Amino acid sequence: MSVRDDARELQGELVTLRRSLHLEPELGLTLPLTQEKVLNAIDGLGLEISLGSSLSSVTAVLRGARPGPSVLLRGDMDALPVAERSGLDFAAHGERMHACGHDMHTSMLAGAARLLSAHRDRLAGDVVFMFQPGEEGYDGARRMIGEGVLDAAGDRVIAAYALHVMSMAPTGLFSTRRGPCLAASDNVRVTVRGAGGHGSMPHLAKDPIPAACEMVIALQTLVTRGFDIHDPVVITVGSIHGGTTHNVIPDEVHFEATVRSYSPVAHARIKDGIVRMVRGLAEAHGLTADVDYEELYPVTVNDAREAEFAAATVAELHGEERYAWAPNPVAGSEDFSRVLDEVPGVMLMLGAAPAGSEPERAPANHSPLAVFDESVLADGAALYAELAIRRLADEGHRSDAA
Repeated sequence: MSVRDDARELQGELVTLRRSLHLEPELGLTLPLTQEKVLNAIDGLGLEISLGSSLSSVTAVLRGARPGPSVLLRGDMDALPVAERSGLDFAAHGERMHACGHDMHTSMLAGAARLLSAHRDRLAGDVVFMFQPGEEGYDGARRMIGEGVLDAAGDRVIAAYALHVMSMAPTGLFSTRRGPCLAASDNVRVTVRGAGGHGSMPHLAKDPIPAACEMVIALQTLVTRGFDIHDPVVITVGSIHGGTTHNVIPDEVHFEATVRSYSPVAHARIKDGIVRMVRGLAEAHGLTADVDYEELYPVTVNDAREAEFAAATVAELHGEERYAWAPNPVAGSEDFSRVLDEVPGVMLMLGAAPAGSEPERAPANHSPLAVFDESVLADGAALYAELAIRRLADEGHRSDAA
């Protein structure tokens, strides 16, 4: 049977695993229940397994039937601090939810391990399965790289692939793009410091609230007047706090923002611009401001050749109608960018809008109402497996030609 046929035979098991993961979501870098479920799912496949020391990761290596290089397949495992309101029979309870589909990714990757173990005779090299915690803001990929995941098979992997489900994209449609695929993500925390006083006598105080309000507006002007619209930057102030009641001027105001960019040039300029503008406005008001600028994830950049290869693999495996080139990058960010900074590869999106919905109206990833169509699990697992098989075979052809 083909990998695709075998994947369809696994669909029921993948659904069962996914629902088990969904029912018991875990946050951050420490995922003991999730790790145990992954280990059970890949038990008996003859994989060389190592566990993370600083996080609950699982790295598994499958040795191919013939010698050759290695490729990496990645699935993230952590959930979000979101109280689920999906209405599913297997919905999570409490303040945690797989609202971004990582339970889907983990299940598909476990399925790919099953498929590739069964088709080991087709592997001209090795496959590294990267089951990663801490994608949602904890930089788990960086930790796994530090612990050697890219070299787990011996030599460094020659390529890396990841899938990400999207609740607002047509079910079963794969997409990616050459070059920047997802944005860089930074956090900015600002504390504007003044001197408190009575609200009726602002001239005797140093009011940080008007200054903070000017800063929020000025940051938007910084974007619209300082950056090329074809190399976009996004600044969103998502939190602002100051004061305790209507007639008291506070000593301090705090606000936080997320910053997204798509190129190293824009990334460097926006950081310098934010710090300069905030401090300058504070000084103009006779105040001071502390700016904590935290660089989180870099731009996720797909290798052009790997993107072409992935697109061709989707078309041959699932049909040309199942693939579309994405015209623009996604404004979200990903720590798979850490992997793609080290080795060529590609992240692909997989539409999983809930059955019967209009994709553009479906609740988005990260929503407490988010629902993902489980029918894509087998096809995602099959694509993971085919990417590994074909990329290793392709490398052998390149070596023969050389």
